[in-house]
Amino acid sequence: MEKLHFYSKILVLVLSLSAAVEVAESAIGVNWGTISLHRLSPKNVVDLLKDNKIEKVKLFDADPDSLKALMGSGIQVMVGIPNEMLALLSSSASACDLWVAQNVSKYVVKGGIDALPLYSLWTLLNLESGCRYVAVGNEPFLTSYSGQFQSYVVPTMVNLQQSLAKANLGGTVKLVVPCNADAYVSNLPSQGAFRAELTQIMTQIVSFLNSNGSPFIVNIYPFLSMYGNSDFPQDYAFFEGTTHPVVDGPNTYYSAFDGNFDTLVSALSKLGYPQMPIVIGEVGWPTDGASGANLTAARVFNQGLVKNVLSNKGTPLRPGVPPMDVYLFSLLDEGAKSTLPGNFERHWGIFSFDGQAKYRLNLGNGYLKNAKEVKYLPSRWCVANPNRDLSTVASHFKLACNYADCTTLSYGGSCNNIGEKGNISYAFNSYYQVQKQNPRSCEFDGIGMITMLDPSIGDCRFLVGVTDEKSLGFRSDSGWVPSSALSRTAKEKDKILHINITIDVLIRRLVGVSMVIVEFFSGLVLMLAAAFATADSGAAGFVLAAAHEQVTRNAASSSHVRAIAKLLFLNISILEWMHQMPDMRWPIY
Repeated sequence: MEKLHFYSKILVLVLSLSAAVEVAESAIGVNWGTISLHRLSPKNVVDLLKDNKIEKVKLFDADPDSLKALMGSGIQVMVGIPNEMLALLSSSASACDLWVAQNVSKYVVKGGIDALPLYSLWTLLNLESGCRYVAVGNEPFLTSYSGQFQSYVVPTMVNLQQSLAKANLGGTVKLVVPCNADAYVSNLPSQGAFRAELTQIMTQIVSFLNSNGSPFIVNIYPFLSMYGNSDFPQDYAFFEGTTHPVVDGPNTYYSAFDGNFDTLVSALSKLGYPQMPIVIGEVGWPTDGASGANLTAARVFNQGLVKNVLSNKGTPLRPGVPPMDVYLFSLLDEGAKSTLPGNFERHWGIFSFDGQAKYRLNLGNGYLKNAKEVKYLPSRWCVANPNRDLSTVASHFKLACNYADCTTLSYGGSCNNIGEKGNISYAFNSYYQVQKQNPRSCEFDGIGMITMLDPSIGDCRFLVGVTDEKSLGFRSDSGWVPSSALSRTAKEKDKILHINITIDVLIRRLVGVSMVIVEFFSGLVLMLAAAFATADSGAAGFVLAAAHEQVTRNAASSSHVRAIAKLLFLNISILEWMHQMPDMRWPIY
């Protein structure tokens, strides 16, 4: 009788959980990118997520520092695989096994709890809401890629699914493929269809997703629609109603988001999957760097989006069925991102690089809270010396902006109207902070000067960097800058001061397999570059070229991954030995 009573309780619990899943509201998550000049520590970021009750986060890679910080936090994680890795993973089952072991299994602990976590009861019941995702590529079908990654996606998914099954994670970790909205086309939502050249592969992918209980992930950006088309009605990009609605038969659309969403619904329906769950992988509004990218517009858009999604009203083609989840783009600004799409690309964060809320935004759990215990550099700035001739400043200005972030100075930016001297000071300070306030990084042939007075002007903020030791840049003279660099020419010193930024950005773009590889090559090449960056201007370039070749070769062959790991241990041993030599200054990354 007691056993029967126990089973009845379990049945009630299962039914209750099942009912909860059916009525579960959409969750608001965030994208956490790390292409930053001033990187907040992973612990700070995870604390920021927890303080703001953000329970889902999407990563663009498998950065071990981020995953370690997330482990046991209760935050559900979507781990990303960069597009550059797809060729390797599509052709090598052993590479997939290794990737899963290093980036998924490693963060699963006993009891079914992992970095997300995967709560054991939910895992046993195989409920979808308890699953962890692995994103296979990021927008691999983007038209600008010209099909570069297209043939690798499905084979990679097949290999990874087998690797997950070997690790006993096939039923709990779901594979997904984040797609850009340009994967489908139509003038009206009801006529939505995938691009002709994608029909076959999308049929395969959607069938795979459906078979494994995975959603379709799409990135929707009304801002980009408005930014790239002067005829696009601005009010249609938001959620406050429009004087230019789209009438599609019996349905009327008042926002670009709803229209875009239903275009995808129609495209999926044409493939035979009208009810496939949809997750919004990226959506947001930038706050700087372009006309229309500002704090007010970002607040109005993001608050309207949250209200729209959490209302559960759905869309004309899916009334009462909102997106399964929505990931805001993004959590933090990323000052080292490519500006090829536009200068706004570095300013999508709802928080600034240091975890400070940019505007009042309620994600459903109260207004945003700032990051705590952020460690800043001292309150000092580098500005243009008003008593010096600025006629030769152009080359210094260009140099500073090449290695720091000056996008707020562009048309429509928050610092666009601060004048010539203001522009110079902003560029100098941005570079100075990237270099961890190294006094020599404010020289600029005597044009720069250090001040303790905040030079910020109106809405134009002159930043102070954070002290996370894994951020890009050098410490001051007593730290990582090699003593031999201090007596070299300005050109040679510039070369050494820039070298670790160049190396880090280069390798991050070339390698997506693991931050272990990135850290090893960053440290190794930095030491070589500092040693060989002499009067010979081609020496540093030679080292960079060698690093490029070496990293490319290793990234293209899974047989070298273990060798790189072994070299890492050797590198660590060397660094530990160097740290035991207090009288010497070593160029340690």
